[in-house]
Amino acid sequence: MNLVIQHPALAATTIAAVAADLGEQPIRTSAHSAWFAAPASFDRARLDALRSAHPVDAALVPDGRRLSDYRLLAFDMDSTLINIECVDEIADFAGRKAEVAAITEAAMRGEITDYAESLRRRVALLAGLPERALLEVYEKRLQITPGAPALIDRAHAAGLKVLLVSGGFTFFTERLRPRLSLDFTRANQLVVANGCLTGELSGPIVDASVKQATVEALCAELGCAPAQAIVVGDGANDLKMMAIAGVSVAYRAKPVVRAQTTHALDHCGLDALLNCFEDSCGAAVSAP
Repeated sequence: MNLVIQHPALAATTIAAVAADLGEQPIRTSAHSAWFAAPASFDRARLDALRSAHPVDAALVPDGRRLSDYRLLAFDMDSTLINIECVDEIADFAGRKAEVAAITEAAMRGEITDYAESLRRRVALLAGLPERALLEVYEKRLQITPGAPALIDRAHAAGLKVLLVSGGFTFFTERLRPRLSLDFTRANQLVVANGCLTGELSGPIVDASVKQATVEALCAELGCAPAQAIVVGDGANDLKMMAIAGVSVAYRAKPVVRAQTTHALDHCGLDALLNCFEDSCGAAVSAP
């Protein structure tokens, strides 16, 4: 196993401090990252301690793991592939952002176990809002997470398909699909009547189980096992699809998620994930 440490402004003093902690000198360094041969005794507890002691993203990476060994890259949307929680920003136009955001935060921390019910509660508070508020959110508040386009481009070049599966809304996923050259999307459909949101959703809600089933079905369609999927998310609603993946990445995630994934990114952009694969290491790491 190798240990990879990363930061958008990785200092030589940090590399030296990590080397002293490990008793190992780096085997390779770049502007944003350093690779070490992990001591045989190095485990998840020591990894977590290292991340706490130094301002870095750190990952244990098996020797020889290649991005091209995988077939699917799956993203959550809100606060993962994009910078906002769309439902919270929509609620801002109705003067209900604080109320809706509190429910969202509790759901993402895993404190609300029925995600579908929590989403229905939030969407009900949007009733009567003009549909044009969704476009305002998309055009003026939504930004793509740093490093996402580079990661997606490299995944496509390595032969992977890219999925966006979200507990958010199709209004946004269908606009992101061509913008980021996504291969597949799945999300929830807001009901609109007479140009306004009704406060309802159409069809089955995309919750944790549906996210897992979507990844499993797409892997079957691609002729691969879920172990050949890479899943990136940030909330409790992502844990089931992360659990079946070969590589799971917690991006700026809640503690309950970070504790259950193979990798965590708290400082770098999404393209830092490329340094966890031998055929893609050395990628530029986006700023936070």
